Amino acid sequence: MNHQAFLKTELQKAAKTALSYFGKVTPTTKPGDNNQVLTEADLAIGKQLVAAVQATYPDHNVIDEEAGAIDKNSRYTWVIDPIEATANFASGTPDWGIMIGLLDGSTPIAGGIVAPMHHKLYLAAKDQGTTCNDQPVHATDETNLLKTMVSFSLGGHQDDPEQTRRECRLLGEILLKVRNMRNTDCEAVDTMYVASGSYGGRINMTSKIWDNVAPQIICEEAGAKWTSVDGSPIDYSNPASKIKQNYAFCVASPALHEQLTRITKQYA
Repeated sequence: MNHQAFLKTELQKAAKTALSYFGKVTPTTKPGDNNQVLTEADLAIGKQLVAAVQATYPDHNVIDEEAGAIDKNSRYTWVIDPIEATANFASGTPDWGIMIGLLDGSTPIAGGIVAPMHHKLYLAAKDQGTTCNDQPVHATDETNLLKTMVSFSLGGHQDDPEQTRRECRLLGEILLKVRNMRNTDCEAVDTMYVASGSYGGRINMTSKIWDNVAPQIICEEAGAKWTSVDGSPIDYSNPASKIKQNYAFCVASPALHEQLTRITKQYA
């Protein structure tokens, strides 16, 4: 199956829809989590992409951040983030994107990410490499963490202030061992800087399945390693049951990943 052609077509359509809403939305926050922003664009794009999957792959499962899980007992599951970094989108800043990943069982096998304001479309499929705007990209070959920039996602946890303090301590430990720290707080941008070699790595202590599947296969096919922050493989088994699970991940080129997880596993 030519998943990349499907991903490219539908992400380009979704990008046009997103741009038609950009700068015109009224954001709300999801109940119980002030960090989670929702707009009418998330809902419209989610419906558009779910409909596209169901029309092309009617027997496949679908997970959409807003709609939840549609479980058809298939080995294949499409995982959709209709607007990644909705808070950025709603604020009128450029660091947001749209992400679609495909699981075969618990293994990511294809993924696409479009960052419309950056004019970038990333595609990957298992054993076929990663492209950005149809050109191959690769994670950095640098092996010295002190010579690289690393991205770290940091958000407040009003329900668990100590978690925020732990993450800040981890941030400090990493800062002491890298050249610089950067963060757009958008997996459609920050992880793609890892895939294209601009960043050495990216750590996110609070994410969901739709934040992981598409960027994981894109980064892996670009030569990076993607695991939980303790270095163990990400568990996507029975994905429909994982929509509320937190994923704390670390992605980096292999040599840098080993150095980063020595630090992050202490805070896992």
